[in-house]
Amino acid sequence: MSATPELTGWVQAVGLLGPGLPHWPAAAQVLAGGAYSPRPTVIPAVECLPGAERRRTGTVVRLALAAGLEALARGAADATKLPTVFASSGGDGLNCHEICATLASPERQISPTRFHNSVHNAAAGYWGIATGATAAANALCGHDASFGAGLLEALAQMQVEATAVLLIAYDASYPEPMRSVRPIPDAFAVAMLLAPGDGRRALARLTVALTGAPPTRMDEVRLEALRRSIPAARSLPLLQRLALGTPGGVVIDYLEEQRLSVEVDTCP
Repeated sequence: MSATPELTGWVQAVGLLGPGLPHWPAAAQVLAGGAYSPRPTVIPAVECLPGAERRRTGTVVRLALAAGLEALARGAADATKLPTVFASSGGDGLNCHEICATLASPERQISPTRFHNSVHNAAAGYWGIATGATAAANALCGHDASFGAGLLEALAQMQVEATAVLLIAYDASYPEPMRSVRPIPDAFAVAMLLAPGDGRRALARLTVALTGAPPTRMDEVRLEALRRSIPAARSLPLLQRLALGTPGGVVIDYLEEQRLSVEVDTCP
């Protein structure tokens, strides 16, 4: 494995939502060898938001919050004091499309709701409203490297500040004509509650470093297609290792010539 500096942390809980993967237990069963039946992602309403904010949320915000809230519940974490890292390859593509269409029309009047949903950290703002979180929330974008960038950011923050951090990586499809250039087929989100400490009640310990090795591929053809087609789903090899509950290493997509080596150790 790579001799570059390493980041380590414990995975306390996972939340997941994707095509045919409605939550982490169902996804874990599939990733551990169960049958996979791809179905369009169904994104639930975020009931913990006040009614006015709930009506203003778009697909991407509901997607991110759904995965984050699942990880939060499974990890029994205090959201009000939990720093978060949001990672998405492009944010809300549908909202961007609607704004562009409006600007290209004779009216050119953009609604305030569309405007405030256009910023890349919109999901972080709604997360604060939904959970009462007051800790720092970072939002980043790294195109196809967004999950890897988010994992590095969350682990670095966890290690430097000696605190648990919630990573939420998410992507959703674009409408035409953007879809022909950026063909993300469906919505996918993963949330990982990462923490320092001794690993009690954790799923596994991660050790992450840079490597030039090729990315780990999924053996199941349809899961591999999902991994390749949605940036947030680059997390699937790591999630599969967590689902199997056995130690081992995977390589996650990151930059063109640098990827992430992730060693997964089971809990003591």
